[in-house]
Amino acid sequence: MTIDADTAAAATQQSLSTAAARNLATTTKTVPQTQDISSRWLLRQLPWVPVSGGTYRVNRRLTHAAGRGRLAFVQTGAEVRVLPLTLREIPALRGIQDADLLELLAGRFTRHEYEAGQTLVEGGSPIDQVLLVAHGKVEELTDGKYGGQALARGYADGDHLGDEVLTRDDATWPGTLRGATSGVLLALPMQAFRELAARSDALRAALAAHRERGAKRVNRKGEAEIEVAAGHSGEPDLPTTFADYELAPREYGLSLTQTVLRVHSRVADLYNDPMNQVEQQLRLTVHALRERQEDELVNNPEFGFLANADFGQRISTRSGPPTPDDFDELLSMRRSTRALFAHPKVIAAFGRECTRRGIYPTGVDLDGQGVGAWRGVPLLPCNKIPITDGASTVLALRTGEQDQGVVGLVPTALPDEFEPGLNVRFMGIDTAAIMSYLVSAYYSAAVLVPDALGLLENVELGH
Repeated sequence: MTIDADTAAAATQQSLSTAAARNLATTTKTVPQTQDISSRWLLRQLPWVPVSGGTYRVNRRLTHAAGRGRLAFVQTGAEVRVLPLTLREIPALRGIQDADLLELLAGRFTRHEYEAGQTLVEGGSPIDQVLLVAHGKVEELTDGKYGGQALARGYADGDHLGDEVLTRDDATWPGTLRGATSGVLLALPMQAFRELAARSDALRAALAAHRERGAKRVNRKGEAEIEVAAGHSGEPDLPTTFADYELAPREYGLSLTQTVLRVHSRVADLYNDPMNQVEQQLRLTVHALRERQEDELVNNPEFGFLANADFGQRISTRSGPPTPDDFDELLSMRRSTRALFAHPKVIAAFGRECTRRGIYPTGVDLDGQGVGAWRGVPLLPCNKIPITDGASTVLALRTGEQDQGVVGLVPTALPDEFEPGLNVRFMGIDTAAIMSYLVSAYYSAAVLVPDALGLLENVELGH
């Protein structure tokens, strides 16, 4: 007679099986785990300022010098055109409101391709055209004090060069322009510009307004000068002065991230031992909101750091990958840089460049935790900084109101507050016996003065 395997095993078993014993045992378990939690160093390092009334106003001194923005382009096949409205990012053209005039001006630019290493213009020669970098990188080289050539600065997509000739007939190129990579330039010949200016009253008025702004006394940051006297003797008449303010300062409203958390009442009633189901659902939801909050601080077009960094505080890498030279230049652009933030892959690329040069940066202690650093400034990971086409960006921040830096904004107080700037409000139970909770996080960020935030752009991960 044949006996099956299970019957045979039961006949030879001499003690209680583990599968059966497990029915009487209490398991040791963890709380629900999630992979979507990062270090969130950016949220931890920003000083958070309580905001009453939901609005934070940044008052600054009046600035006469117009900022230099970046232009945008549209490509159709091999044809590249500058978007007409973005021509107002050129300081001399900032006052033009006539869209048709900007369209005529955009149509006078001609397309030119260049190769890596090609000399575009010679330093010291008269400027006879305005150049727009549609794609690629351009280097400006000047004569070194002790011979050779020195790299003055680099230009990348959206930058413009030679626009001083729009208001000065005697302008010359301060340095030699050379292609660092291959790319495309758009050029506006001065002859074509002058022909259009001769027929357009609006264009001539914009140029005159720009000359008037340039005639005002300003400090090195473009702010209205405060007149003082120094080194005098006797009893001369002292200058009279005052600090003028912007009439329309920028105001930051608090943004928010929200979701509705739903939990069935039966789950909350019957399955709450040993862990509170609502509490664990809420914990994971709050983590998701905080991750999105950090992403918004980096990428939001209204107040995010990538979109709101002043164009004068943006530089490109010299050769592609992030090098110690690039980080030194980024730090030199402001006082008291508190932290550098980069994607973890950018930090790894920077480490490779340091190793290649035989440099081994020392770390620093930050909030009781050892972190990487450069020149004593913490270099912190932030995976919310995007990587696009193999290139990314490094943020440099000076923080705090006392240092006129970057600050985070949170509401002063919230009803049903769960954490600072985050509340959880019970919305009731519907006819399907499902409980709903509204989870809201309110926040924003403000850059108090332009040099508080800097960007190192076009950082390549591999070369």
